[in-house]
This record gives sequence, C-alpha cells and structure tokens, in this order.
Amino acid sequence: MLDTAKTVREIAVELPQATRVFEKLGIDYCCGGSKTLEQACEAANLRLSEVMQSLDAATAPDVTGTDWNQATFAELVAHITDKHHNYVKSEVPRLESLAHKVCSVHGANHAELLEVQKVFRAVGAELSMHMMKEEQILFPYLVGMEQAVQAGRPVPPPPFGSVENPIHMMMMEHDSAGDALRELRRLTSDYAVPADGCISYQTLYRALLEFEADLHQHIHLENNILFPRAVEMENGR
Repeated sequence: MLDTAKTVREIAVELPQATRVFEKLGIDYCCGGSKTLEQACEAANLRLSEVMQSLDAATAPDVTGTDWNQATFAELVAHITDKHHNYVKSEVPRLESLAHKVCSVHGANHAELLEVQKVFRAVGAELSMHMMKEEQILFPYLVGMEQAVQAGRPVPPPPFGSVENPIHMMMMEHDSAGDALRELRRLTSDYAVPADGCISYQTLYRALLEFEADLHQHIHLENNILFPRAVEMENGR
C-alpha cells in the first residue's frame, strides 16, 4: 500500500512505473513533485482512491529496465544525455519548423498559435543553453567525483564552490521549463485540436505532448535522482 502522505516525487523515485500514471492523469511529479499524493489529487480534482488503484495496477517494469537509483553517475548521465538531451536537440528544430508552418496557415484564425510558437521557441533556446552547461561542466564533474570516491582518491575541488550551486541553478531552469509547458497547455486548451485543424496542426499538438512527457522524465531523473545523490555524496553521507 502506498503512503498517501509521501510526496509525488518520493513515489516517482520509489516506483518508476508511477510516472506513467502521473503523466496520464496530469499530476506533476518533477517540478511540482513536492506535494503529497493526497494534495496532488486534490489540486487536480482527482479521487485519491481511484489514483491509488491506478498506481497499484502499475506493475509493468520500468521501460528502461534499469533502477536508476542504483546506477552509477556515469550510467545515469549517459542515459540522460543519449535519450533525453539528444531527443530535445532533434525535436526542437523540427517542432519550430512545424509550428511555423501551422502558424502560416492557421495563425489568422487561431491567434494562440503565435503565442505557442513564441513560448516554444523560448523554451527551446533555454534548454539548449541548459543542456550545454550540464554536458560541459556539471555532468563531467559529477562523474569524476563519483569515480574519485569509489577509488578512495580525494575529490577534485569543484570550480563552482559546491555541487549545490550549479544544481540549484539547473533546478531553477527546470522550473522555468515546467512553467513554459504549463503555459503551452493553457494556450492550447490541453492540446485540443480545433475542428479546422489540418494534419500538420494535429501532428504539432501530438508532438508537443510527446515533448512534454519526455521532458517530465528528463527532469525527474535529474531533480529526483541524480542531483540528490550528488549532494549526498559531496556531503559524505
């Protein structure tokens, strides 16, 4: 039985299958994961008992087949970079081009598309800089720190004072990306394609939904697993 007093973030870490349920029900488990399950259900106007049933039924193994709580930093960082960073790098230009195409055809009748294009362009640029900082500075340091600890060597002094400093900045940027995703949902009425929406319109909204789901998993792995473990390691716990 799940403890309903646990936060959504704690449940997502302990039960990776739960993230699929949270995605389906619209429960934020990454940036907004500090709510208890009971509070999250209340905020989303969901029956706690029904959500509990869905979580109990979510017995399928994690799609990756890996317990990322037990993986090395090198393995987790490689997974985040290969699966999620590369996905963002390929999808952002594709979706920007698709959004431009849809706006050129439907923008006159659906002014919200222009805002969708603007918000997505901004979050795409922000994520590009964000991932570069992680790949070039933070991630290599975390991998090196773990390797030093495992080998019994002194940990190299961080160029940023403490890992908590860049982690705090990365989490703030995650929050900003989460705000942008919520704004996209608001602008699109939860990605409801209007009656006159063409195939490209439908494709854009479907792809934005997929982008949102991937980014939630991406942020979850960093905010809820990698970053807390890195702070604990630095503090020697």
